[in-house]
Amino acid sequence: MHLSPIPSVTGIEKKEFTQQYVKNGQPVILTDFISGSPALEKWDHDYFRAVAGDLRVKVHGKEENNPDWVTTPPLGTMLLNEYLDSIEAGPSELRLFLSNLLLERPVLKKDLKVRKIIDHLLPSLPFLFFGGAGSSVRYHYDIDMSHVFLTQFQGEKKVLLFRNDQSPLLYRLPFNFHGTADLRRPDYDRFPALRYLHGWECTLKFGDTLYIPSGHWHYIQYITAGYSVSHRALSASILERAIGLKNIFITRRIDNLLRKIYQERWYNKKVKMAHKRAAARQRTGKSLFHI
Repeated sequence: MHLSPIPSVTGIEKKEFTQQYVKNGQPVILTDFISGSPALEKWDHDYFRAVAGDLRVKVHGKEENNPDWVTTPPLGTMLLNEYLDSIEAGPSELRLFLSNLLLERPVLKKDLKVRKIIDHLLPSLPFLFFGGAGSSVRYHYDIDMSHVFLTQFQGEKKVLLFRNDQSPLLYRLPFNFHGTADLRRPDYDRFPALRYLHGWECTLKFGDTLYIPSGHWHYIQYITAGYSVSHRALSASILERAIGLKNIFITRRIDNLLRKIYQERWYNKKVKMAHKRAAARQRTGKSLFHI
């Protein structure tokens, strides 16, 4: 893999941000996306315990437990108090994924203020993500094709990003939006196309907001236990919005139906197809994009 650092900017205005990053599909770290938010001063585990400790939350485990599913089903539920205790105790694979905590406890949402640096921002739909040290999120791209603004609060995360045109080199499973390789420990003998990947990497720290352009693949690893908030913005591209709707209402449903009919045979067929496409990309020019 060939990875370049993601730059950081402060004070960039909407027009410049759109021209330089949105239109070019370039990720960037914004250091002031949530400047002035009370959450920067108020939020910590004890505050979450006081506000929502009695809330029962869905807990997710290792992504590789369900390699054929778009989203890994939760392992079960825990009280938020119990979950926070578990990730404070030491390394843990347990995660809260796309948590609606901010909607279920509106007082938390009031603590967040974001800069309207892009059109079609959806500030009313924030999601929280918690993870224990060492846990990770399987590399994928978001099926609705929205732009994502991922703000880190407690802890640190390592993030890898790749353009969507890198999909064959990432062994994307047909009818899915993720692949099966381990980007933390790349096996270049088993997945030789990974050698030709070009992307970006960064470590998100307190107060950083990573702009993830529409359709970009992202792999996230929790270096330490922590949490972040994501905000979404609809793509200005009618084509990307149409692809997002197709992914949600057609592609995913076809995959679920074929999985139900053919079970493991369907997954095995998709793996073979992914390797065949990766090999074809290697023969026809390897990576189409160089940073």
